[in-house]
Amino acid sequence: MISGMFSRRNRRPKSPELVRAWELLDAGDVPGALRSLRADAAGLPPGEVALVVGRAAETVGFEDLRQAAAALAARPGRAQELFDFGYACIERGLSSLAIPALSEVLRQKPGALTVVRELVAAYEREGRHGEAVEILARHESDFADWPDRYLLVHNAIMAGDLVLARRQHSLLPDPADPQWLPARARQSRVLERASAAAPATPLDLTDLRGWQYVIGGTVLGMLSPFGFDAGMTGRYAWLQDTPGQCLRGLLRLRTLLEAAEVRPRSVSLLPDRDSRVLGLAAAGVLGLPAERFAPGREDTVVIAYDLNGLTRTEHGAEVCGQLFDRVPGQVLHEHAASWTDSPAVTADSVALLHQSIVAPWGEGLRQGADGVERTPADSRPEDRIADDIVHADPSPDEGDGDTPTDPDEAFTGFVTAVRDTWLRGDRSALISSGPVPSSRFA
Repeated sequence: MISGMFSRRNRRPKSPELVRAWELLDAGDVPGALRSLRADAAGLPPGEVALVVGRAAETVGFEDLRQAAAALAARPGRAQELFDFGYACIERGLSSLAIPALSEVLRQKPGALTVVRELVAAYEREGRHGEAVEILARHESDFADWPDRYLLVHNAIMAGDLVLARRQHSLLPDPADPQWLPARARQSRVLERASAAAPATPLDLTDLRGWQYVIGGTVLGMLSPFGFDAGMTGRYAWLQDTPGQCLRGLLRLRTLLEAAEVRPRSVSLLPDRDSRVLGLAAAGVLGLPAERFAPGREDTVVIAYDLNGLTRTEHGAEVCGQLFDRVPGQVLHEHAASWTDSPAVTADSVALLHQSIVAPWGEGLRQGADGVERTPADSRPEDRIADDIVHADPSPDEGDGDTPTDPDEAFTGFVTAVRDTWLRGDRSALISSGPVPSSRFA
């Protein structure tokens, strides 16, 4: 039984979209209820939205959001309640619901920079960088260089507008507050990478490899051969991985190291099983000795299968923290990077981008006589699974025929163009997927 003002016995929403969300809450489906609000939140009464969000927050124990929603439901038109609700929504990962509330506050209080900055934060978390640019540009005459002009540059980059980004970056003075110095350095490196990549790649809104390099310093090895023109633009949605695909990723890594003239002396094995398997295979492909990962080791390739998977293991978060600051000659390669749940650190090399993946040796699915059935995980020793990868067929999947060709020569040309700006700075996490859109699946 749900207690408090958001109980079913108390006030209920009347809008049809919100009635549906309320029914989902009745059924115990909090994620479904909140998803149902995303598309229509801008046109719904804020007090009724607050009823649904407050009840959901009460169910999952988000007391700050519950209190903010209760205040807004009681006084749905007041700027302070709208702002507090929007702020709490951002803090709890509901930025899409914060945007209408904060937009209304800005309408009531034009030019309020505190509101502008929170609204920009909400747009950023939703990947709506063009709208963040529009809001910031509208207030340029009043805003401060730090953080406002910096945010304008950042969002212009993430929206794919390098002309605007460079113009605004040239107007940014050095920050008086030293806390902004790392951000200033990162932003300068982003624009340097863009200048290096531009002669070798179009940097348009379908150039996934080019923009992954610009925004994160990551060289992307492979593009998904499915759905490029149907919303995926080179990213995978759900993927059942194969040994051959793992080998293709390692062969692209080898090409990357050769073209960049980086000569590691070892492969470093991370502590999780998936990374150890792939690391042993990498040692065979690269012809290097494999060693247990040690913080501070120079001239080594650190191999991760999936950094998010590493983080979920014992001491995994600590290891990721040790990879944040760069070590001379150290290259971090991640086979399968999530683009919808960015890892805590950004790899220097990534084989592919996915939303959900199953490792070749993990528990999987297959079509059986009675329908889809689960297959057990491969429990063989890690070196035997790694040997299967080394001897797999690396031929690419033909896909649906709509993905642009990506020969080794083009990949090598890209790496040659950007190698002087690669492996620089820290490995800070990406908070945006950048200018290249792709479809997301719940």
